[in-house]
Amino acid sequence: MTTTLRTPQSPQSPRPTQSSRASRTSHSSPSPAAPLGSPWPASARPGPNGDLLIGGVGLAEAADRFGTPLYVLDEQEFRDRARAFRRALPTAEVCYAAKAFLCSAVVDWAAEEGLGLDVCSAGELRLAAAAGFPPERVLLHGNAKTPEELRLARRLRVGRIVVDGAAEIPRLAALAGPDAPQRVLVRVLPGVAAGHHRAVRTGVDGQKFGFRIDGGDAADAVARILGQPGLRLTGLHCHLGSQITEAGPYLAAVDRLVGLLAEIRDRHGVELPELDLGGGHGVRYLAGDAELDPDRFAAEVTTRLAARCAEHGLAVPRLLLEPGRAIAAPAGVALYRVLSVKRGTDGRAFAAVDGGMSDNPRPALYGSAYQVRTVGRPADGPTATFDVVGRHCEAGDVLVHGAALPADLRPGDLLAVPAAGAYQLSMASGYNLVGRPPVAAVREGRLRLLVRRETVEDFRAREVGR
Repeated sequence: MTTTLRTPQSPQSPRPTQSSRASRTSHSSPSPAAPLGSPWPASARPGPNGDLLIGGVGLAEAADRFGTPLYVLDEQEFRDRARAFRRALPTAEVCYAAKAFLCSAVVDWAAEEGLGLDVCSAGELRLAAAAGFPPERVLLHGNAKTPEELRLARRLRVGRIVVDGAAEIPRLAALAGPDAPQRVLVRVLPGVAAGHHRAVRTGVDGQKFGFRIDGGDAADAVARILGQPGLRLTGLHCHLGSQITEAGPYLAAVDRLVGLLAEIRDRHGVELPELDLGGGHGVRYLAGDAELDPDRFAAEVTTRLAARCAEHGLAVPRLLLEPGRAIAAPAGVALYRVLSVKRGTDGRAFAAVDGGMSDNPRPALYGSAYQVRTVGRPADGPTATFDVVGRHCEAGDVLVHGAALPADLRPGDLLAVPAAGAYQLSMASGYNLVGRPPVAAVREGRLRLLVRRETVEDFRAREVGR
């Protein structure tokens, strides 16, 4: 008998069946009520009896069907955000950053919306291949690619590989030949600090990624690659950080990278045709947060790029971008059940839920802030301040600090957290052997399970002896 990791308030989640994947809820269309606004998906509407509708589906019903914790993805929100980037930059190649969140359905959505796919492991690459994603639209990067990953990438004939360290150059050269050269980009450090936390500021010297422009490391890597007949250098790559909410850092990176392109032209007589500015585009987690607008970003970056290329007498290279969070995060909502409510002698109140840092480590890692609201009960009464805490054996397992929730919050209440579609499940763990939550998708009143809940049997299946 299969036993699912759950709590008394979290009914056992059914395994995906043909009917559960393609069923329709009683909500055939979104409520006419006014939308909640960002950071909730654009389809979010208040429903009857305090419910919340996403994509025309009641979240209370989704939680009843699949249990909690549960992640709900608004498919249309994902697609609309992908289209916004492609519309803002119609001549650029937009690659979805798989590390934000990936499953076979997301691979399909990215392919159907004309996106490339940015992967950084054999697992992401194999999943994409198994889902039928066109390999020529795949870009592989990472600071420590294994020889096996490079061989897999060559066997699948991925479109581009980002060279991140000197050891990768001879390894790739040994796998490729002049009859079938591998297209590569060189990841460089433009010396631009950007991002919401020091742990994700990846565009500056002194960390593990890429080649420094200052000191000549990047120039040396370029020269070595150009000397390999099996490698075809197509451009430069950088990634500045995460949750960047203004175009300024990207403009500074353009200045440095175009300068390096000119040096390569002058030294080697080669004009590289591509420039990859990475991702890191910021989204709203709280209603008052700033968010990077694709249209404004596109206008400022393309204007600066054209101007700097004109100054150096260069043809304007084709842009590549790697948005992940900016597409996936606003499409996701996490659902939890309250297990207990405690009020301490110091006046603090805690609402403990059936998930926590095992499905969302971001608050513990980066101090990330989130909104939260109740679902399935009226919220028009008096409120009190709660810390929404997880179930794990860590004092730092706090999902939301200082949340305004109903003063009579009680066990069994359902809580929803928006902007949950990126860097939560993709970074999830099996801490305390708590299984990772299921993922369901909603669109036009249709609810279907994409990924089932992880069970005790899944953990035990990895054991080979005792």
